[in-house]
Amino acid sequence: MTMKRIRLELARGDEFPNGSSERGYEFAAPLDDAGHLVASEWRAASERCRVKRFWPGVKDEIGHLVHRKSGVWAFDYNPKSAEDDEPGFKFDRHRFVPGEYVSITEHDGVLRTFRVAWVRDLD
Repeated sequence: MTMKRIRLELARGDEFPNGSSERGYEFAAPLDDAGHLVASEWRAASERCRVKRFWPGVKDEIGHLVHRKSGVWAFDYNPKSAEDDEPGFKFDRHRFVPGEYVSITEHDGVLRTFRVAWVRDLD
């Protein structure tokens, strides 16, 4: 199993024309050699697949990367409620390699784009 620590930083957009390294996510996940999430390996290591959402002026949120039966990957901060889930847009197809972009629908319902800043071995 290849467990990785991945850092996503807010990409450039209307709010932040240069993006923001102070806004984003760090999470652990199993990736294959091409940088894709591996659902079968996630099942064996789901407790290790933690996420931290960081945003200035807001307390860091700590949760887990989850893979729903529907195939959707999401960040889940409260396993007793789906209202706080932040689904990744096509996380099953995107590559998590530095310089690539992924999108997440955040708590406020806004789909925001993030740049993969780095990927490091977890172990």
